[in-house]
Amino acid sequence: MASGCAKAFDSNEQTQKFTNSEINYKTSASDFYQMIKAFWNDDRTQATPNFDIPVLPLTADQLNQDQSDTVFRLGHSTILVRIDQDLILFDPVFSDRASPVQWMGPKRFHQPPISIEQLPKIKAVIISHDHYDHLDKQAISALNDKVEYFITPLKVGQHLRDWGVPENKITELDWWQSTQIETLTITATPSQHFSGRGLFDKDETLWASWAIKGWESNIYFSGDSGYFNGFKEIGDRLGPFDLTFIETGAYNKLWPEIHMFPEQSLQAHIDLKGKAMMPIHNGTFDLSLHNWFEPLQRITDLAADQGVNLLTPMFGEAVKVQTPEKTTQWWLNPQD
Repeated sequence: MASGCAKAFDSNEQTQKFTNSEINYKTSASDFYQMIKAFWNDDRTQATPNFDIPVLPLTADQLNQDQSDTVFRLGHSTILVRIDQDLILFDPVFSDRASPVQWMGPKRFHQPPISIEQLPKIKAVIISHDHYDHLDKQAISALNDKVEYFITPLKVGQHLRDWGVPENKITELDWWQSTQIETLTITATPSQHFSGRGLFDKDETLWASWAIKGWESNIYFSGDSGYFNGFKEIGDRLGPFDLTFIETGAYNKLWPEIHMFPEQSLQAHIDLKGKAMMPIHNGTFDLSLHNWFEPLQRITDLAADQGVNLLTPMFGEAVKVQTPEKTTQWWLNPQD
């Protein structure tokens, strides 16, 4: 396999397991007990919003009118990017819950700015890993006829095949491998996380971050990751980036290896040689034990202290990659 990714096999060599480059993330019974205890003793004051999150509705006409490189945050880690006049969709999650079932599990704080039915044709969908808040079966099935290509880390493509996506639409990449789609170079890059959609399939599929380079713009999408030296290597090899989408949310001292605290998210952006940063993985689902708005407020304060150009658009708000305008702190309660 390519540099940065390791394969480990069980004794019968039937089950492939992927590992991180710097840590071997495992959880013990004691770790699981501590997590259950922490959630049981949850004393947050605002686990979910107490007002309607502002969402700017989008239409296909709006998306097709402007051909400049533009990004739209649709929710959580779901990002729609127009680059080189093609639409690229990262980690599309449109279901009401980030869960294997729709009658329980983390429920959305807001609806997406545009439905799948309203979306225009999409050049490519890019998946970071197979967790439910990043890989949505219902969304993939609904997007199938609208999408020309699906690009995933190794083995994640099998989920898509099982859900009816044709083989000739799917490209699976190892870390540091690239594929070319017209003018775009799309590279799978390392991240520090894990995978699995059930109790017995942990790490059987790869996880990745992504770099996309077009005519003018070079962008980076972190997926999920703990902080590690890989960010600096990515920045050195593929940066600088005009815009980085960096995981900033669902952190906790019980799992620091696989999700970053805001201070680490900001450092990752700096390591990547990013010009502007958009914090993602927040504002849509309750997945940890911090108040829902905390990641956005903490990263805003940190970025101001360090002079980082931070972009926190409302869901559905257009952001120009090359000339981003100042965004607002939309998560502040308008009644306060």
